[in-house]
Amino acid sequence: MPKIEPFEKHSDAYDEWFKKNINLYEAELEAIHQLIPPPGAEGVEVGVGSGKFAAPLGIKIGVEPSEKMTIKARRQGINVYPGVAEELPFSDDRFDFVLMVTTICFVDDIIKSFREAFRVLNPGGCIIVGFVDKESELGRQYIDKKEKSKFYKNATFFSTQEVLKHLQEAGFEIEKIRQTLIAGELPKTILDDFGKGAFVVIKGVK
Repeated sequence: MPKIEPFEKHSDAYDEWFKKNINLYEAELEAIHQLIPPPGAEGVEVGVGSGKFAAPLGIKIGVEPSEKMTIKARRQGINVYPGVAEELPFSDDRFDFVLMVTTICFVDDIIKSFREAFRVLNPGGCIIVGFVDKESELGRQYIDKKEKSKFYKNATFFSTQEVLKHLQEAGFEIEKIRQTLIAGELPKTILDDFGKGAFVVIKGVK
């Protein structure tokens, strides 16, 4: 079952986080933007939420199981389909790219989710996965405070190595990695690779 209860109950608190942490949000957005295909490519965000990433990135299609979040995303002009990552409501070879931002920690089956993304991508299309690395300081804090968190109580966190492994198992070839939210660096510092940043973005190609 999709872990939607926190987002149904606390959708306003979710949006408030982005206002309170604007520097972190903008850093995550820029790291993703660096790996998104150029304008003209058609993409879908799986786990689109309230549209905090899809809207500024120009993504017009989303998939979201939470009704409260769907309403908010549609207000952003996003065409949202009800559904989950493991069973995407699209035909094969449909999109140029699939975006997942902090979605993987809420799915029931990460490999099945990645295989579904692979299925709906055109040959040569790509998946972009943004997530908090569980081996980072921020990741460890999230895990330590899981039981008290509105959103992460039932979440599953992954290391970058685990995500890379699962993407490759689903058939993707890893092309690029970005990292940001780096301790001791300016908030919007973005570096290649992983191991320093709490927020990692991986691009895999079909």
